[in-house]
Amino acid sequence: MDVPLWFALATVGYLGCKLARPPLWLVLVLMLGGYLIADSILAPVIDTAVK
Repeated sequence: MDVPLWFALATVGYLGCKLARPPLWLVLVLMLGGYLIADSILAPVIDTAVK
């Protein structure tokens, strides 16, 4: 079964926020931080660590 990555991330994120109830500021900081790191010089380092 092929599931698009955006759908899987949205589902996991929604369930995580619904079940764990983290503060909104923490969710926003993690999302913004991930977005900024993905477009920085650290992106290749993170890419090799994830794979």
